[in-house]
Amino acid sequence: MLKLLPQSSRNTQLNLFHSQLRDMLDSNDPLIALADIINWEFFDKSFAKYYSDEGRPAKPIRLMVGLLLLKQLENLSDENVVLQWKRNPYYQYFCGMTEYVPALPCDATELVKFRQRIGTEGVESIFAMSVALHGKDAQEKQVIIDTTVQEKNVTYPTDGKLAIKMIHHLHKIAKEEKIQLRRTYVKEIKGHRISLRFFRHPKKIKKARAAMKRLGTIVGILIRDISRNLNDAQLEKHKEAFDLYTKVINQKRKDSNKVYSLHESHIYAIAKGKDHKKYEYGTKASLVTTMKSNVIIGVTAHQKNEHDSKTLEAALAHANKHRTKPIIEAICDRGYRGKKEVNGTAICIPDSPKKRDTKYQKEQKRKKFRRRAAIEPIIGHVKSDHRMQRNYLKGFIGDQINLLLAAAAFNLKKWMNHFLMVLFLVKITYFTYFMLHIRAEERRKYADLYLNLMLYRLW
Repeated sequence: MLKLLPQSSRNTQLNLFHSQLRDMLDSNDPLIALADIINWEFFDKSFAKYYSDEGRPAKPIRLMVGLLLLKQLENLSDENVVLQWKRNPYYQYFCGMTEYVPALPCDATELVKFRQRIGTEGVESIFAMSVALHGKDAQEKQVIIDTTVQEKNVTYPTDGKLAIKMIHHLHKIAKEEKIQLRRTYVKEIKGHRISLRFFRHPKKIKKARAAMKRLGTIVGILIRDISRNLNDAQLEKHKEAFDLYTKVINQKRKDSNKVYSLHESHIYAIAKGKDHKKYEYGTKASLVTTMKSNVIIGVTAHQKNEHDSKTLEAALAHANKHRTKPIIEAICDRGYRGKKEVNGTAICIPDSPKKRDTKYQKEQKRKKFRRRAAIEPIIGHVKSDHRMQRNYLKGFIGDQINLLLAAAAFNLKKWMNHFLMVLFLVKITYFTYFMLHIRAEERRKYADLYLNLMLYRLW
């Protein structure tokens, strides 16, 4: 365990030789405003339980939380966000620095350890903070729900590719346990790998199928050969790997719960009906957004590939967790057929107009379901801008953490855009008041100057 450092104070003493970092930065920058409005003391108190009173001193909690948020906000990797922190004084102020630090804040692997330390519970509090920043906008009675796929960082699965990987893993186990195999099949595997190339070609498909079958046989031979030379303790150590490899070589084309990746065995194939991508390999994720303000108030990763209607209960429960008022109505697409109410929340799905509906009711329903499409670009932004397009974090816990951080980054980015808009409106108001109190011949000169300045600063 790491020893928790004392909490940093906001009222720091001035340095005789260096200026304060805040004095050298643009106070109208949205990242500065976001750093000032976030309640960092809440994270210091909430995450203190994950640290000990003994051991090596830990990095400040604000620094680690700030790096996680900057990573998702700017779509950076662990290595890049640490490097950019060193180069960017705005990043340093966001993470609580009072003076410029010309050094790396920490090693990139410390972000991995910090995510593992706080887990989904800690990341959940970060997401709750991003929802609370929007105040009343996050308390709307109507919400929009949709599902998407959070793809995992895995290669496209084929039987031959999985078999060759299993053989290499078995060779490593034999080397680790110092077992002399009767045969390694290294030269034979090389020929089978060549046979698997262009296996969809009509002239090569027969040879490729034979190569796939033989590779599966080799995996079984190696498992039996290694198992015979292991004692009970060693067998128990590698039992999980052997069971996984046996399941992979025995699975058939139309089996359910197939294994598509050895290091991410929990993922499944999802068909969303896309022309350019027939199958996506990862986990299904539900997003809940408010109807008018488009704030993400709930996200859920699903461990099983369930029908969309069966994901509603978990999605709505997570959304209500971050609200003071319950959700009255959820607007969904036709993929959610089969549910009309979930825990007191009405589920609205597009349908043909009813004869008893008045013209006003028909128009209201039409507007409501046209508004449902607003969640589609939100999903696109969360994927392309905030690291949900491809998830690099390990396991199903990694799916949950990445989804929560991506949604939190979207909410924070939305708050920053609102701040810029309010700042722009305030400046326009002051400029209008100023223009009304000067002479007419001077108005054109100041108008051109101010317009050029605002275009340069904001756009």
